[in-house]
Amino acid sequence: MKFGKELEKQKVPEWTEAYVDYNGLKRILQEIRNSKENKPNRPRASQKRLSLFMDFGASSGHASNLEKEGDIENQVIAVDTVQEGNSRKFYNTKLLVSSGDGEENESIFFKTLVDELNKTNNFYKDKVDEAIEEAALLKKQMEVLVVLRIKVNNPNFDGSSSLKCLSMDISNLAPSKIIPPARSKTVGIRVMDRKLGVEMFGAEVDLSCQHQHSNSHPNNIPCTENYNGAPIDGETTNESKSSHLEILDRVKISNTFDDPISTIKGVLGDSKEKELSCNKEELKEVEERLKVAFIQLHQKLCHLKHYSFMNLLAFSKILKKYDKITSRSVARSYMKIVDNSYIGSCDMVNSLMEKVEVVFIKNFLRSNRREGMKLLRPKQKIEKHRVTFFSGFFCGCSVALLVAVVLLVEDRKLMPKSRGALYMRTVFPLYSLFTYVVLHMLVYAANIYFWRHYKINYRFIFGFKQGTELGHREVFLLGSGLAMIVLAAFLIHFHIKMDSTSQHYETYIELLPLGLVIVVIAITFCPFNIIYRSSRFFFIKCVFRCLCAPLYKVRLPDFFLADQFTSQVQAIRSLEYYICFYGWGRLSQRLNRCSNHDLYNVFYFIVGVIPYWFRFLQCIRRLFEERDFAHGYNGLRYFLTIIAVVIRTAFELRKKVAWKLFALVSSAIAAIANTYWDIVVDWGLLQRKSENLFLRDKLLITHKSVYFTAMVLDVFLRFAWLQLVLTLDVHSLQGNTISTIFSCLEILRRGLWNFFRLENEHLNNVGKYRAFKSVPLPFTYYEDEDEDDDIDKDN
Repeated sequence: MKFGKELEKQKVPEWTEAYVDYNGLKRILQEIRNSKENKPNRPRASQKRLSLFMDFGASSGHASNLEKEGDIENQVIAVDTVQEGNSRKFYNTKLLVSSGDGEENESIFFKTLVDELNKTNNFYKDKVDEAIEEAALLKKQMEVLVVLRIKVNNPNFDGSSSLKCLSMDISNLAPSKIIPPARSKTVGIRVMDRKLGVEMFGAEVDLSCQHQHSNSHPNNIPCTENYNGAPIDGETTNESKSSHLEILDRVKISNTFDDPISTIKGVLGDSKEKELSCNKEELKEVEERLKVAFIQLHQKLCHLKHYSFMNLLAFSKILKKYDKITSRSVARSYMKIVDNSYIGSCDMVNSLMEKVEVVFIKNFLRSNRREGMKLLRPKQKIEKHRVTFFSGFFCGCSVALLVAVVLLVEDRKLMPKSRGALYMRTVFPLYSLFTYVVLHMLVYAANIYFWRHYKINYRFIFGFKQGTELGHREVFLLGSGLAMIVLAAFLIHFHIKMDSTSQHYETYIELLPLGLVIVVIAITFCPFNIIYRSSRFFFIKCVFRCLCAPLYKVRLPDFFLADQFTSQVQAIRSLEYYICFYGWGRLSQRLNRCSNHDLYNVFYFIVGVIPYWFRFLQCIRRLFEERDFAHGYNGLRYFLTIIAVVIRTAFELRKKVAWKLFALVSSAIAAIANTYWDIVVDWGLLQRKSENLFLRDKLLITHKSVYFTAMVLDVFLRFAWLQLVLTLDVHSLQGNTISTIFSCLEILRRGLWNFFRLENEHLNNVGKYRAFKSVPLPFTYYEDEDEDDDIDKDN
């Protein structure tokens, strides 16, 4: 694989714009090659050097040092280093060439190259600084955790008694004074308790990394306590022991309002912080939250390390190509500049990564390095050939069974018309439930395929656990497998209903759809590690959070799933039909009783409104939590849809002209509001001041016609449900077939919405370089004024 394709494959999707523009530099080199091939041979420029300096980059007025090697007559370029505040360096390139020797393209090449070097250096430094600040915050959190562990495991511990040695399952860390990064010239990621001699993140590190040594290793940290917990340095003073417990007086637990109880307390006026209760349940909750924070920080450091490696390799590759095309020797001298830059010389990421590993393994995994690294290092998903094989096998069987079903249904001679129409009207809704589910799964599989094709990081957006997320092959396998089973069951059911010699099995065969539903539910809730348990439990958790809205904090997977449910209203109503069909009376009385029962009709209203109501409550929760009126407008949109669904359902049941008029008006208003929100807000299209007419500035699909086609389809499919009010008469379709077709069209529209909604979300993350979820830390730390004064004196 060529390096350009490998670089595109290895990029962090949200950091794409921060990488070296390798392909752009290659295009400039191609222009240089073409210009040299089109010009006649002439004496080399080095023989008649004019010392023509072309300065690139912005002039800053600061003192600059010209980095030279040897005589200027033997040089092709010179690099001017400009030092600015905050230990930042900017580089300018000066090209030494003779006129008329293709210097224009070469000057553009080196200008672009130095711009890319400045870009990568600044981005890398910003991200490293963020990681340093996160490490400093984690240091504070770990100090409190250590003392909390002491307090929980030994409630009678006080400052007057001697500090007992902690076993590895409690901690090897001890509390210390904290130097906030903002107050020190150097980043004080040093958590060393002078009395106990325990270190968390190692030695102080200068921001410019000029004094960072790569040979520092966490295993070389001097420690005054051995692994058996026996102190080496003797006793601890009463003053230091009392200071350890004083930390708990300045700390409160951060309330995330991410569960029903905390949400209710928040509504009743509970503060965002609560006092420490020092019990084992609280300790376990804090440890789990800190575990996630450590894993997140380690993964960010891994990405930064890989970012540095790939960009340095890109600079090396592109300079070698330049040397090959121009027959000059620039790569070695320029790479020295790159290697001495921040991205090439700073070893902070490696050092900090090692410290994080040591602290995490010792304090959360009892020094079990193998298990610790399993948690810290993201799992790589392994593609299996058997998934592809069975997907094709199930798909082929499903197509064959579907053809058989269509042929049997259309052959009216096999069954009397009245009996066949009654059968389709009563039994078809039982199987239509699986039609909606299978179609939605296939659409979701297609969404995943295109998300991966256009490098949309759906794993990060949805918060899937890396290594366990389902790909399009796995989802297609589940959908085609379920389709095959359902079609086979329907054929058996249909055959027994038609065969007069098998009528005595009719009572049992009616239970076949119910058996399929029970099997699907049992597999979904199966606790054993089979059939993608991690994904099943993630789905169950999201469904539960949707059902409990607004008691849970709304995350993107929650409202995204709630939106999927709004396209599955007919499937949810099919579940109501199951309860009616199998719950009331004998089989002979089930056929017409559901639609004539008042209680069934009441719940027919309620079930149709439930998905939109949950989505409305989520919008209200986000409105009060984020103070963004856009969520209020979104909630109003769902409220209008609820009104339209209620009126349309009333017309469907009553068939009165007045209800038809109200249904048309309400459905049209809801459709207009929903269409506008889909295209403008959710998809981010139809922007007034955009580089792409009627679209947005950033597009992942190169063909703009795709976006216009998607907008037209969304409008058409949004207004398609008006047909249910207009009630077009199609004589060849029986029973609920028409509503089933339009429900399937709504699922297809939802699949179209899914792609562009996630594309817009991905581009928003890219614009802000958000490649990681923000992890709320458990403790809120309050500094004392006296301690602040001590810190200022130390600085």
